[in-house]
Amino acid sequence: MKKQLLLFVMMLLPLVASAHDIEVKNADGVAIYYNYTNNGTELAVTYRGDRGDSYSYPNDDYQGNVVIPEEVTFMNRTRKVTSIGFGAFEYCTGLTSVTIPNSVTIIGSEAFNGCRGLTSITIPNSVTSIGSYAFCGCGFTSVTIPNSVTNIGGWAFSVCSGLTSVTIPNSVTSIGNGAFEDCSGLTSVTIPNSVTRIGGAAFRHCI
Repeated sequence: MKKQLLLFVMMLLPLVASAHDIEVKNADGVAIYYNYTNNGTELAVTYRGDRGDSYSYPNDDYQGNVVIPEEVTFMNRTRKVTSIGFGAFEYCTGLTSVTIPNSVTIIGSEAFNGCRGLTSITIPNSVTSIGSYAFCGCGFTSVTIPNSVTNIGGWAFSVCSGLTSVTIPNSVTSIGNGAFEDCSGLTSVTIPNSVTRIGGAAFRHCI
């Protein structure tokens, strides 16, 4: 009985140690980790291993320049990359730039949280939703939110102290709680008539 239990535990170890479904290297040799979504027909960018210590700082899953492809072929099957999952790049302080393809529609919660080395980001016109804490604490000075986004999640751009100006497009209807809180360098904000809700503390401490 003990031998059977030990064998069962050993079989589970690979599942515990890995949080991603597949790992595929780009043409430039950079490995990107993915999870299957939508019944296995699409992919979400994710992190490498177990996130029981997800709040450890820093994290070296991704560094330097990362180009996310629009499609990935694995085991002779090609799938589109449609989202950046929860905490995919969280605390990757060595990350300096990311290219997000036009296939991505969702940037999940905490996707780039704590990426202080991320000095520029281009959000494609395909993205409709930016999750909570998605870019919290990032190092960029400007950001262009495309005219496809309808919702900016809570604390999505909070603690981006280098951010000086933001233009929110006509597609946005809701700005979440604390969305730009503690953006101490923010001097200019354009909010369109389409916005029907601005959450509490959305621009608090934008001195």
